[in-house]
Amino acid sequence: MAEPAIELIGIDKRFGAVHANRDIHLRVEKGTIHGIIGENGAGKSTLMSILYGFYQADSGEIRINGSTAKITDPNAAIALGIGMVHQHFMLVENFTVLENVMLGVEGAPLLKNGIAKARAELKRLEREYQLDVDPDAMIEELPVGLQQRVEILKALYRGAEILVLDEPTGVLTPPEADHLFRILEQLKDQGKTIVLITHKLREIMAVTDNVSVMRQGAVVATRKTEETTVEELAELMVGRRVLLRVQKGEAKPGEIKLSVENLTVRDSRGVVMVDDASFTVRGGEIVGIAGVAGNGQSQLIETIAGIRTAVSGRVLLDGQVIDITGAADPGELRDRGLAHVPEDRHHMGLVLAFEEYENSILGYHDDPLYLNGPFLDLDAIQADARKKIEKYDIRPGDPRLKTANFSGGNQQKIVLAREMERDPGVLIIGQPTRGVDVGAIEFIHKRIIEMRDAGKAVLLVSVELDEIRSLSDRILVMFAGRIVGERDSDASESELGLLMAGVEQQEAAE
Repeated sequence: MAEPAIELIGIDKRFGAVHANRDIHLRVEKGTIHGIIGENGAGKSTLMSILYGFYQADSGEIRINGSTAKITDPNAAIALGIGMVHQHFMLVENFTVLENVMLGVEGAPLLKNGIAKARAELKRLEREYQLDVDPDAMIEELPVGLQQRVEILKALYRGAEILVLDEPTGVLTPPEADHLFRILEQLKDQGKTIVLITHKLREIMAVTDNVSVMRQGAVVATRKTEETTVEELAELMVGRRVLLRVQKGEAKPGEIKLSVENLTVRDSRGVVMVDDASFTVRGGEIVGIAGVAGNGQSQLIETIAGIRTAVSGRVLLDGQVIDITGAADPGELRDRGLAHVPEDRHHMGLVLAFEEYENSILGYHDDPLYLNGPFLDLDAIQADARKKIEKYDIRPGDPRLKTANFSGGNQQKIVLAREMERDPGVLIIGQPTRGVDVGAIEFIHKRIIEMRDAGKAVLLVSVELDEIRSLSDRILVMFAGRIVGERDSDASESELGLLMAGVEQQEAAE
């Protein structure tokens, strides 16, 4: 039998009291796509960070192509032919594509000569792997799908034969994800070995050859993908049977809680991002907004939440007008019963340098529950944080841990717990399960349905069409900033897809 590309033997790693990796044994065959799945906090990213040299294992052995390897830092990993594409891209935004690719490996004493060689090699890689991207484009001007291509090109430029991708589709639209999978298949055909870390079981089934399941820091199973099922993998991940479909009864819509009338929003360049949008959300219903990312959904919900200003239009909360063309105050809106779970938890939902209990009250810190006279009551805040941790199964269960040290899915739970536990009348929620594992998705979906059934008005934005279809009672579709259609929750995926692409049913039939 040929030597595997990667063999991990008895890998163990602790961070204080947290046992992140427990005696892990893992074998990845050459020229395959090997998936690694598990709940948030299962130890997947820690294990791959050990392989890439960010961390060193407390014990165990790493073998690359049959030889024992001591990987003390990322440079050592790169020298062994290992490349890593991180969940949050490691790019210099005000550099060009070419400058990012060659950064650190300029390749010649005279930068001019190095640039010429790098440009030629970059063009070769783009042709060979169909990773077309303008080498002179600024990173900050590229959509996330193209930025990810740059990350892959960086790894290939450094000679990677083993490519590790950590949650690569977490920031991609469905078409971008499909294109990424075609690229991975082509890389495999060229003899590269791919390790794919993801929580999305459908992606595992679609693109991998083998899959290993991690739970509580240990590898609990490895399967040939063609010999397993989504149901089995979900149960192995969570340790119990998981409902993969949302269970909900009929909605009982009540009075209008949120009304949007002829809303128009421009960005900082003056480009219209929301174009004359009108709709209502009633208590006791979930209204989902479907659309490919970048069609105005983000600007729409940020304006309603008081973060952006509008050019024109009106927004009413419980019949009262919100000042959206001036200085709307998100704090005032929270006091009036509007809660907002932002799409980008890192930049808008959390302060990563804060401890968990501090983020658990962010925006609500002036509530008398958290005060002792003019001062914050830290005991009361931490006690409240522990209740949220237990109710939302946030791991690790330590309110004094820095929020940056939680996995992405557990960071999302911190935001959800903070907003949902305020018992808002209107909940605006963007990308509720982005970067969240299957067990946590089930929990979050249940909580959203519970809020609807308690008479709350829920406005939901998600790039996951399945999520929109399964949760929503009514679906609005946005394209190029306009609401181009409204459908019931039983609308077909193809019908919604046509609307998302800006094609009306009548046009498609012609």
